[in-house]
Amino acid sequence: MSQHEDPHAKGLTRRAALVGGVVGAAGLAAAAGTLGRPGGAPVASSDDSVTRPAGDGRQPVVFLPHGGGPWPFVDMGMGPGAGFQGLLDYLEALPEVPRTPPRALLVISAHWEEDVPTVTTGESPALYFDYYGFPPESYRLTWPAPGDPGLAARVRALLEQSGLRTGAAPDRGFDHGTFVPLKVAYPEAQLPVVQLSLVRGLDPRLHLELGRALRPLRDEGVFIVGSGMSYHNMRGFMHPDAGPISQRFDAWLRETAALEASERDRRLIEWTQAPAARAVHPREEHLLPLMVVAGAAGDDRATVPYNDDFMGVRLSAYHFA
Repeated sequence: MSQHEDPHAKGLTRRAALVGGVVGAAGLAAAAGTLGRPGGAPVASSDDSVTRPAGDGRQPVVFLPHGGGPWPFVDMGMGPGAGFQGLLDYLEALPEVPRTPPRALLVISAHWEEDVPTVTTGESPALYFDYYGFPPESYRLTWPAPGDPGLAARVRALLEQSGLRTGAAPDRGFDHGTFVPLKVAYPEAQLPVVQLSLVRGLDPRLHLELGRALRPLRDEGVFIVGSGMSYHNMRGFMHPDAGPISQRFDAWLRETAALEASERDRRLIEWTQAPAARAVHPREEHLLPLMVVAGAAGDDRATVPYNDDFMGVRLSAYHFA
């Protein structure tokens, strides 16, 4: 995303509110882990290339706003009214969300689309600086989180068991939809991370199916994160008409996420019928990670730990646990 592509949010929810309101839905520490690393005695999963912690370690699933470009790490030339601090506070508190430390992260970023669902399979992915127009230092950022080829293989196996063709991307790095929010949340870069693409065509039903297929990962110590934006119309930020428009869609989305799963998913499939849908998302790639997250959520209902005005529009994050 370019310098003009995403603003960021001012947070009603500070660290204490997030922990108090969401720990019942999930809680996490920034724990290091590769396949079979700490988190309890490893237990073989249905795929013997994968291990998971013993005990009740079900992970939550989260849809978060990642902001624009490298916003936390450079001077964006905007004052405190831009609301960056609220989003920063929310992301810094993310490691406190799961109840037990995850062994790895699976991230679905709005910034990667392929013909089939595709995963990063490298052991040490680089950073993919897919933004432009920022200071030179923004292209020298580092975040050396390891990959996890075993988890990547497990993701592909689950999707293929559901009848979906998949792809592998051994040389792809983490785009800014992954490394920017996670560099804030997990600055130590110790947890293994695999990134999963969206599928071209952006069919919401298909992305819900992806999430459903990936649901077993939650019981295998994998924290699934959808990284997008609940509002993403670059012409709308700071426009005087955008605030009320964004609030209409945001209210619909919050109501939808809190519904029983079958009704929630039906409404998400028909999201273009929501108030101001196309005014908020002229192209829906930043909403589609929520579909994957909702599919993986199963019967869990959403909490909204972050909801506030951001560059004149309303943004939300959704947690399911």
